[in-house]
Amino acid sequence: MIAAISAAALGTSALAACGSDNSGGSGDALEVWVYQDASTAVQEQFIEQFNETSDIKINLTQIPGDNYQDKTRTSLGTPNAPDIFFNWGGGSISDFVEQDMLLDLTDILNDDLEFKQSFIPSILDAGRIDQQYYGIPMRGVQPVLLFHNKEVFEAAGVEPPKTMDDIWNLVEVFQAEGVVPFVLAGADPWTEQMWMQYLLDRYGSTEVWQRIQNADSEAWGDPAMLWAAETVQELVEAGAFGNNFRSMDYVADGASTFFAQGGAAMHLMGSWEFSNQKSNQPDFADNNLGWTAFPEIEEGIGDPSAVTGNPTNFWSVNANVQGERQEAAIEFLKMAGDDSYAEALIANGDVPATSNAEALLEKHENPEYAAFQYELVREASNFTLSWDQALPARPATTMINNIEQLFNGQITPQEFVDAMQDV
Repeated sequence: MIAAISAAALGTSALAACGSDNSGGSGDALEVWVYQDASTAVQEQFIEQFNETSDIKINLTQIPGDNYQDKTRTSLGTPNAPDIFFNWGGGSISDFVEQDMLLDLTDILNDDLEFKQSFIPSILDAGRIDQQYYGIPMRGVQPVLLFHNKEVFEAAGVEPPKTMDDIWNLVEVFQAEGVVPFVLAGADPWTEQMWMQYLLDRYGSTEVWQRIQNADSEAWGDPAMLWAAETVQELVEAGAFGNNFRSMDYVADGASTFFAQGGAAMHLMGSWEFSNQKSNQPDFADNNLGWTAFPEIEEGIGDPSAVTGNPTNFWSVNANVQGERQEAAIEFLKMAGDDSYAEALIANGDVPATSNAEALLEKHENPEYAAFQYELVREASNFTLSWDQALPARPATTMINNIEQLFNGQITPQEFVDAMQDV
């Protein structure tokens, strides 16, 4: 799962609490659940600040990554549900919205335009379901980028790709150099969907995926989807991912290490790859790690400024939170729009989703990388949420399985399209 992976790799600790029996009801304290990773330090800091002045306090529960979604899904609608909880937007909360379990934040945002305009519009919009807002951005942006090994590129005398034709040319160049063109962690098949996401978006535009996300199963049969599936298998057959990608992992840092050591020239991965390399291969991160946007597809109709990945993570509020407790919950959510919150995220290595963060990025541990991400996201015509987070759990799981079979050559592109239309 893309959104969870960097946190899972960081390790987990014991569940801090299990929610209050008064959650969403009449209890004084607000129960807040968050996915446990390195960014939790920021949420801890601001909850402490909130509790210093608020009559209604907040209790924070940190939930290890492997258990987070399951625990949230089984708790909502019960007395042990959180009042405020971390999520990925899209399919991660769509079922809750359908069952009227979440507070509609649309009027709250429209009544406080300063708060609403404190976020990058494309990021805030990723928290919408049926054009209504159910999430407030609360962490950094996580676009999928095309990383490259500068040393490998310099040795081959080539530049990072700007078009799909460049990709095909580089596949030939690096194979001749004895280097895998693109490392791919096929043992963790959620990494393979990144290729499908960008190929579809660049060739067929964001409209095709938007139709799928809106439950139009026929959109899986769009010619652009078939083209993306065919192109994936052409890349595999051409050796773009080498011969061992099916056994290469990401969770245990296999793909990233192989890439850093010069075994591969490029790596299509979420922006958290920088943090992973900084932690595990710091010399490479400081000296030879490069990055760029996914290339344009010349014959495609997609906007090359569009981005896929994880726009950010969101706070959502239990619909049962009412009265003074709801007012307190909204005041807590508004902290995420403050400059001080953005500064804390930057100090933690994140790139905020706030609209005026550009001047603050000089304080980031790598200002150049942070500014690249921020501009990429701010100027994006659209930011498509990772497919496995945009869809509800059952079709998302089926989709990942089918993508894995597509990359492994176990099904044809047409069989992939047909299988997804039947989901």
